[in-house]
Amino acid sequence: MAKKKAAKKKLKAKGKSALKRVPKQAGEPKSGRKQVSPPADDAATIGRVLVSQEEKLYMLFKEDYHARQIFEFLRVETVKDLEQFSPQQIVKLLSQPIQATVLRIRRKLAEKNRHLADDEAFVVEYKKSQSSK
Repeated sequence: MAKKKAAKKKLKAKGKSALKRVPKQAGEPKSGRKQVSPPADDAATIGRVLVSQEEKLYMLFKEDYHARQIFEFLRVETVKDLEQFSPQQIVKLLSQPIQATVLRIRRKLAEKNRHLADDEAFVVEYKKSQSSK
């Protein structure tokens, strides 16, 4: 019992760092540090960043004409600017002019009593809305 009390006093005298020490197990390095194992789920981490936020998109995508067209449409120049958008936002922003154009085509055809394939119902509704005005 006296040995245990003496050991406790020594630990208190050394400070808390002595309490953290764990006996070395087989396979541990001699320095006393534990080996850091890689994360269990590699998909959870994307790794170290390979380009800065200030990287110019036209340099990063110099071989991809269509990507550069999208960057021009979005008015973004750097990776940081582009990272502000989600993929869904980009698709929505890019598709809005197309949807508006198709609607103009449908209306123009409806005015001439014509329609796109399987779009006769639109012509009927459009004519109703125009006659009520």
